[in-house]
Amino acid sequence: MIKIGIVDDHAIVRSGLRQFFSEHVDLRVAGEAASGREAIELVRTTELDVLVMDLSMPGQSGIDALAMIRAKAPDVGILILSGYPEEHYAMNLIRQGASGYLNKECDPMEIVNAIRTISLGRRYITPAVAELLARQLDRKDDAAPHEQLSEREFQVFLKLAKGETAGDIAKTLSLSVKTVSTYRTRLMEKMNLSSNSDLTYYALKNKLID
Repeated sequence: MIKIGIVDDHAIVRSGLRQFFSEHVDLRVAGEAASGREAIELVRTTELDVLVMDLSMPGQSGIDALAMIRAKAPDVGILILSGYPEEHYAMNLIRQGASGYLNKECDPMEIVNAIRTISLGRRYITPAVAELLARQLDRKDDAAPHEQLSEREFQVFLKLAKGETAGDIAKTLSLSVKTVSTYRTRLMEKMNLSSNSDLTYYALKNKLID
């Protein structure tokens, strides 16, 4: 029996996934969470094999929670189920420890196949993500600027692009304001941008935020 945790801020999505998983004899939903913070608590208190997690959630997002979940539960598989297409986030998140990445428009059976693969300790790589991996290997120097950011830089970049202040970011990520400013300086240099409005424009243009 594969024990699953569902993390999504929409109750109707969680309910739909729970209902769908109940139709498969080898799957059991062991717990649910509506935010990144709740997801961290879920893996701390519940025995899980695979966490199916959304990215966009109020407060602490899936991106913010990923590293902490990895630290607290290194053996739990993490399947990102997101409204964003693979090319926007998959590479960054797989590098940060996600076991797989699926777009919410995928065939529902693909989610089940991914869960079964991940529960065996393997990664689930879709053809689209495999293509991205191959392209990145072929053109290492030609990677998009945001793909060259570290995990923390990427988190800070997304929050700045959404208009959050250094103080807000520091609170959410449990960092000092000075550390956030250091990350901002570093990511600006790497991306060759000069202002927060440049960051927002870049993120919107590359469909990293809505």
